[in-house]
Amino acid sequence: MGRHNFKKLKIWQDGIALVRHNYELTKTFPDIEKFNLVTQMNRCALSIPSNIAEGSSKSTDRHFKKFLENSLGSAFEWETQLIVSYQEGYLDKNKFEELENKILQIQKMLGKFIDNIDEKV
Repeated sequence: MGRHNFKKLKIWQDGIALVRHNYELTKTFPDIEKFNLVTQMNRCALSIPSNIAEGSSKSTDRHFKKFLENSLGSAFEWETQLIVSYQEGYLDKNKFEELENKILQIQKMLGKFIDNIDEKV
């Protein structure tokens, strides 16, 4: 396996965009969430592209796949936290649907990437 240039991967680029959207969103949350939901969402969002980048440095597809799976897990975790945020009234329906569509797209891309690696391993 040749190492991937993570900056050229669409999943990494979309992950970085999600981090930006996440920070914009969590800055609007109430202070009571500063050390709870805000911190957790920030860590999850950042974990998505970070795991893709770290995995791209690995010398085998098997190792890269593990980091992609971690990224996918963080994407599902972030989606859950987005749902909780919406249920708590921290964002409106339009923003929720916009961000949910973004995370679902990232999840699909990661799943396909993982499946592609499975075919090689």
